[in-house]
Amino acid sequence: MLLDPHYAGPVTPAELSELAHLRRARDFMDREFARPIGVPDVARVALMSPAHFTRRFRAAYGETPHAHLMMRRIERAKSLLRQPDLTVTEVCLAVGCTSLGSFSARFTQVVGETPTAYRARDHGDLDALPTCVAKYGTRPVYRAVSEKPPASARS
Repeated sequence: MLLDPHYAGPVTPAELSELAHLRRARDFMDREFARPIGVPDVARVALMSPAHFTRRFRAAYGETPHAHLMMRRIERAKSLLRQPDLTVTEVCLAVGCTSLGSFSARFTQVVGETPTAYRARDHGDLDALPTCVAKYGTRPVYRAVSEKPPASARS
C-alpha cells in the first residue's frame, strides 16, 4: 500500500522504477534480516543515498527502513523464543542484533513484555494453528513508547 499522496495519480516510468528499487530493498531486508545490515547497506541495494532512500521508503511504506528491519527481526525472535532450545542471547544473535540490551529494550517496546517473559508464557494455543495463521496472529505491532502494555501483559 502506498501512503505518499505523490503516488495517488498516474505513475510515471521514473516513479515505477523508484518503486521497483524500493521493493528490491524491502525484499533484501526481509530475506537478510539475520545479518547485521544497516540502512547504508540497504540503500545500496536500492541504488540511492541513505538519506534519500530513508525518505522515499517512509513515503512509500509508512515506516522507516530501520523500523521495518527491526519488526522483521522481532517477528522472527518471537517464533524462536517459543522454542525452548535457544537462550535469549542466542535468539538475539540469530535475528541479526548485536546488542542484547538494545534487542531486549526494542522487543519489550514492541511486544509489551521482555523476551524472557514472552518465552515463559504458555504458547500451546498456537500449536493447533497452521504456521501461516500463527505467524499472522503473532506478528508484532509497533506501539508508541507512551502506550501502556495491556493489563494481561503486566504482572
